[in-house]
Amino acid sequence: MEELVIEGGHPLRGTLTPSGNKNAALPALAACLLTDEPVELRNMPNIQDVHTMAGLMAGLGVDVAQLDPHTWRLHARDVSARSFDGESFRRIRGSILLAGPMLARLGAVELPAPGGDVIGRRRVDTHFLALNQLGAAVDLDGRFQLKAAQLRGADILLDEASVTGTENAVMAAALAKGTTIIRNAASEPHVQDLCHMLNALGAQVEGIGSNMLTIHGVDRLHGGAFTIGPDFMEVGSYIAMTAMTGGEVRIQNAAPQHLRMVRYVFERLGVRIEVDGDDVLVPADQSLAVMPDMGGAIPTIADAPWPAFPADLMSISIVLATQAEGMVLFHEKMFESRLYFVDKLIFMGARIVLCDPHRCVVYGASRLQGDALISPDIRAGMALVGAALCAKGQSVIRNVDQIERGYENIEGKLKQLGARIERVER
Repeated sequence: MEELVIEGGHPLRGTLTPSGNKNAALPALAACLLTDEPVELRNMPNIQDVHTMAGLMAGLGVDVAQLDPHTWRLHARDVSARSFDGESFRRIRGSILLAGPMLARLGAVELPAPGGDVIGRRRVDTHFLALNQLGAAVDLDGRFQLKAAQLRGADILLDEASVTGTENAVMAAALAKGTTIIRNAASEPHVQDLCHMLNALGAQVEGIGSNMLTIHGVDRLHGGAFTIGPDFMEVGSYIAMTAMTGGEVRIQNAAPQHLRMVRYVFERLGVRIEVDGDDVLVPADQSLAVMPDMGGAIPTIADAPWPAFPADLMSISIVLATQAEGMVLFHEKMFESRLYFVDKLIFMGARIVLCDPHRCVVYGASRLQGDALISPDIRAGMALVGAALCAKGQSVIRNVDQIERGYENIEGKLKQLGARIERVER
């Protein structure tokens, strides 16, 4: 088993280029099933989840080739509804994204239950309710079985603004007969990326970036190429790490247009962020302090669907708050188990009260002490790396493969910024 050994107390300094968005890469791979012509995907993150998804695609008969670490070519010339390997399918949450395109391409699909991080119940009802309204018969007897002789456009109201539910519905609707309207659609940058990719292949998706998408079904999609946008979760994580270590980092090609709410929330914790064209700069000598609400009230940081503060940055924000003077309440509304990593921060010396599965109060600033840490999920793992970087002494991060499912070359990027980090085999 590999571990990361981190010596804390060294500011991050230098220049960083983020990887492609993991949450855009997985639906982009799935969308390649919608055409029998080759599709080239560029700026793909070189992470385990992408390789797992590509393996699932190859198992369906797709010709999959990795041209270089960040470029893939997929050719779904002949696709068959083979049984998925249950273990591989459950390894990632994104495997559920195969439902919509497989149904559109073949008229039938049978799937095991998806997997992914253990951060609480993650319902898939929205996916199948949407596909059912497009004309699919859904049988949930142990496995997910969907059949549709012909998908037909429909006016769909999603019961929640589910990212992957929206993506599945958009991909299925792209080849459905007639026009589909998806209301209460998710609008995150990775959903926008998928819609732009589909249009590049000949789909007709309107309303991109809003919570109402209109899809005019077409008979077929053609091949083409698409470049995945930068991972704003990674950008946000490195902004937080730079600020909490007292460093100075320029993040190139950071797509600052997707960081407005992230900047707003981080600024409430005292972080100064500058935008220079497509770059983001975190200046040195930050004085982190919580900005109280009007009247001196304790502020609340809560997550919600886009364009609100993203749930995947809650964990790193809690660590950031441990280094800011003052008190702040975090309200994790979306996943009831995501906050359970805070006990590890408490052992390191953080002053945190876990109020219930969804809320915790952080009182900073606290001097953290190095410790042996185990990553419970991708985002909490990155947050614990941040805690280790600003802690006094040495920390050991175990279960590194969990973090590397979502973050590319974390050891190399941090070394490039001056972190004292080594990978060891135990």
